[in-house]
Amino acid sequence: MSLRRVGGLAGVVLATLLWMSCGDIYRPVVIPTTLTPPNPANFHAVFGVSANVPFNPGTALQIDVSGDSNIGVANMGVNPTHAALLPNNSRVFVASAGSLYSGDADVITAFTPAAQSSAATGLGTPVTFTYPNVGGQSASISAISENGDVVTLTLSLALNGAKVGTVVTVSGVSLAGYDGNFLISSVNGATIQYVNSISGLAATSGGTATIPTFCSYQPDFVGTTQNSAVYVANYGFVNNDPNCNLASTDSVALLNPFTNEMTNIAYLPAGSRPVALAETPNALNLYVVNQGNGTVADLSPIDLSTLATIPVGNTPVWAVVRVDGQRVYVLTQGDGKLVPIDTATNTVLQSDTNLSVGAGANFILYDRFLNRLYVTSPSSSTVYVFSATGGTLAGKANDTPKLLTAISLTAGANPPCPNGCSPVSVAALPDGSRFYVASYEIATACPDPSVGASASCVIPRLTVFDAPSLTVKPMSASLLAPSLSLVMLPQFAGTQYAVPQVASCAPAAAYAPGTTRFRMFTTAAADSSHVYVSLCDAGTIADINTTTSTISTGSNSPDILVADVPTPSGACGAASCGTVAVITSFSITSNVVTFYAANSFVPGQRVSISGLSTGTYLNGQTLTVLATGLSGTQFECSFANPDVTLTTDSGTAVPIPPTQNPIFLLTGQ
Repeated sequence: MSLRRVGGLAGVVLATLLWMSCGDIYRPVVIPTTLTPPNPANFHAVFGVSANVPFNPGTALQIDVSGDSNIGVANMGVNPTHAALLPNNSRVFVASAGSLYSGDADVITAFTPAAQSSAATGLGTPVTFTYPNVGGQSASISAISENGDVVTLTLSLALNGAKVGTVVTVSGVSLAGYDGNFLISSVNGATIQYVNSISGLAATSGGTATIPTFCSYQPDFVGTTQNSAVYVANYGFVNNDPNCNLASTDSVALLNPFTNEMTNIAYLPAGSRPVALAETPNALNLYVVNQGNGTVADLSPIDLSTLATIPVGNTPVWAVVRVDGQRVYVLTQGDGKLVPIDTATNTVLQSDTNLSVGAGANFILYDRFLNRLYVTSPSSSTVYVFSATGGTLAGKANDTPKLLTAISLTAGANPPCPNGCSPVSVAALPDGSRFYVASYEIATACPDPSVGASASCVIPRLTVFDAPSLTVKPMSASLLAPSLSLVMLPQFAGTQYAVPQVASCAPAAAYAPGTTRFRMFTTAAADSSHVYVSLCDAGTIADINTTTSTISTGSNSPDILVADVPTPSGACGAASCGTVAVITSFSITSNVVTFYAANSFVPGQRVSISGLSTGTYLNGQTLTVLATGLSGTQFECSFANPDVTLTTDSGTAVPIPPTQNPIFLLTGQ
């Protein structure tokens, strides 16, 4: 082929390619954006445990960390106190120092966490581990009848154990539908009443009514480092229990997660009062903190036999294990000491370092990343920070804690709480960058107008510290600068920073089941992206984002309160569920709605608005009554909306039960 012909052919090919490339073909173009994208974080979870009003079961809830939302709730027992997660994240165990029903057996409740899913799956059906039944009181049934769904039992004799709220077991009745376990609603001598789900039953007689009898164990702490065994500390019954044939129920129980059985109970000396556990990572030692007799018992995790009993001081309350398992650190509340124990010899190690942390100290956090110990001392408004190693004795290293600093929350040019406060819990980010101190102040004449000076209140705060320098990271935009305020819209007023006191949230001088151990508790998510604080008095869990929230680095500061996650509603008491208020008119000014209605509401009460024909945007809203503007003829609530002049309207404000009181948080996967 000639050179001219080759050149011509090449020209045709080149022209064809150019023609094809100039067609109507879409070409992707990348356009940068600075908008906040959806959160791409991996799935992580935090669990909250909440207490209900007396004689009603509490709850556990699961928070989706990246979604800032509650994705599952389940009922626990009465007086839930503590929770633990299996190392493989497959199940959560909750200790309740009370039963599912008043007078029934104490329980440990286990559930499967909600999984990551586009549709909420909720928590798995709870499984209960019950303590031994030691008998019961029985009487024959002289007559049994039903009116509507209310059954009346007439017995041959009165049962001393029959009380409102306890369980009665009916058996052997010839007419089907009467037999079963029922919650007693009324007792009058030998006559018992309860509600039956089966109605329309004819009157009859015969059979037996039994009030089961159980020993009170009062489980108050649960823990494990294994997937095949879970351990429970049982505080034991107080004084003599006439329904129990045991000398003492101060004990430790062993649970089998595979068979859902309580397989062993090791009984401790009467008056031991175990309140905490710490198991070594190699599962060879289980240390039991005995508040009553000032000791720590080392039990074999295999059969719960006692390996050693170690005196540690006055009123020990908490213990943690170092990551290598060679040291256990015990906190004594009565004399305020941090006590290091050598796990190889089960001896208390002496140290040249002053390990005093003040009487009343209540909590230790062990930071695995920095190998540190954080100790909170509420009575002195102080947080003590120790290196877990570096201590000496007679000038020689003996691997005991070394005090790095004692942080006073009331001292300095800009102290976190100049009027004094009670630090009660610490959370450390797993990446080692920051730690967080949860504290509260009690004000008898509340300075927050949203609560009102006529009431006493709790001022909760969270102080952020830079971990390397041990200095405060100031929160300049906060209502409680340099710390973070922990209440926000929509549950609270926009300028609110305090909440009314709840009597049951006040911690006792020495913890016992039925009292609150942590008025506030804080924990960090496993990915260091969030920190959570349970607010017992507020009925919410504060959710703090610890990372920047936009692509443009530095345009958003970390450590921002992003939500108050409400806990489930509690049982309805007389004070919390009063008379429905009939609304006659309303107005809105500066994001505060004023309702005109005769009412008996109190500050902090939640109400549901409905029936309005003009203010339809208010219908379906659950609002919180403010102290400001509250009288017998009107009440105010925070509501973000343009101003509205006084408008005549007709609707109702229905009081709804308060939320339950969160008392403990647990970091999940």
